[in-house]
Amino acid sequence: MARIAFHLRIKPGKREAYRESHERVPEALESAYLTADAGLETYSVFESDGHVFGFMEIEHPERIKAVMADSEAQASWDDEMAAILQEADDIWMDEVYRMV
Repeated sequence: MARIAFHLRIKPGKREAYRESHERVPEALESAYLTADAGLETYSVFESDGHVFGFMEIEHPERIKAVMADSEAQASWDDEMAAILQEADDIWMDEVYRMV
């Protein structure tokens, strides 16, 4: 099981818009993630003071990355987030330590 994470920053003044958007994540996006046959077990997103940290436990990270690159649901979500998030080059992080 892979444990992967990402970090993003919210544009100044867009924190409430970010939080509100996550109260209504499109069902099509969730469905795309769950039907990717990626073995997604956990997906959480945390926010504090404009910093966003996401965490996944997943069997096949490459499959979820393919969904993120190719699905219409993800493209729609990315369009919405473009007005809210600062741009990032490579947001994926590797696990370097786990205590338990």
